[in-house]
Amino acid sequence: MRATRACIHLGRLKSNITAIRSRVGAGTAICVPIKADAYGHGAVRVAVAAIRAGASHLAVASVQEGVELRESGIVAPVLLLSLPLPEELPDIVAHRMTPLIADGEFARAVADAAEAAGERTAVHLKIDTGMCRIGCRPEEAASLARLVAGMDSLIIEGTSTHLAVADSLAPDDLAFTKTQIARFSDALLSIRQAGVDPGIAHAANSGGVALHPDSRFDMVRPGLLVYGYQPVDDDPDPLPVAPVMEFDTRIVFLKMVRRGESVSYGRAWTADRDTLIATLPVGYADGLARSLSGRLNALIGDRLYPVVGRICMDQCMVDLGPESEVRRWDRAVLFGPDPRGPSAADLARVLGTIPYEITCGINRRVPRVYVD
Repeated sequence: MRATRACIHLGRLKSNITAIRSRVGAGTAICVPIKADAYGHGAVRVAVAAIRAGASHLAVASVQEGVELRESGIVAPVLLLSLPLPEELPDIVAHRMTPLIADGEFARAVADAAEAAGERTAVHLKIDTGMCRIGCRPEEAASLARLVAGMDSLIIEGTSTHLAVADSLAPDDLAFTKTQIARFSDALLSIRQAGVDPGIAHAANSGGVALHPDSRFDMVRPGLLVYGYQPVDDDPDPLPVAPVMEFDTRIVFLKMVRRGESVSYGRAWTADRDTLIATLPVGYADGLARSLSGRLNALIGDRLYPVVGRICMDQCMVDLGPESEVRRWDRAVLFGPDPRGPSAADLARVLGTIPYEITCGINRRVPRVYVD
């Protein structure tokens, strides 16, 4: 086992899903995104924990991700959120994934693949209400639904859209989200008036769960909340969730550095007094971004210590000060749920990004350790 590891607290993940359930109610299904290796947390273990905690659906971005779940014994419905290539369609059918249908050409391709396999494939219609990524326009929803409903090898299991700014409290963004919800509601009504059952209606991401009760419909797709981060910084009623991933390592070397000596590549940091420097076996190849150099603190014991000098590919250094009780092999936390230390959200704020990018960036060479 490497000194550097990502500890995944599955008990917290389950508690986060319970908190989401308390917010959306017993009658609303929960779909947990498992794409990007469950945002770096480990797809299969997270999928199992999510289902045991009450999630009814899982969601992936690639066919390969869906195949991994199926080959690991996962039988829950798996939504494919991104559009695949035609040559991937046989795998979608064979592994019982549920693709999104946004246009007639793709619907016919999926139908042909299902028919060739002698199967009926469940699909979800995708309506673009303002994200401008994938999906048909709301006014095209009824005609698309009639087309798909007329294909014997397809079953419309659901209808979805995606909210672009549901995590924002800015007045213009609140208004835009309301517009998206209204467009989606109108599209659902038009589908029903065309004599087609739209199935499970779903739109809400974490921002929708937190701020927009009218976006929840029949199912929600919270990602950020499941993994323990707030979608809205100033949420007046935040859900009680906690980060699931803890990224830590151990001190492998200690060295007294004299005043005036520099540390790491580029001599970007020079000691202003004699000080004890700890070396940690973690670097940007593990997912600790080089751009965090000089902007990150590590939690060692109950104190924060600055990471100094350039973060290297496999190592970084921490300034412990002239006198320290820290010892070799002590644990150092780079981010996690401990309120005394940094979280992935803290690192994201420093880098001007989102917590997902931090957790997704933890390289697969870093072992995942699962704790209930």
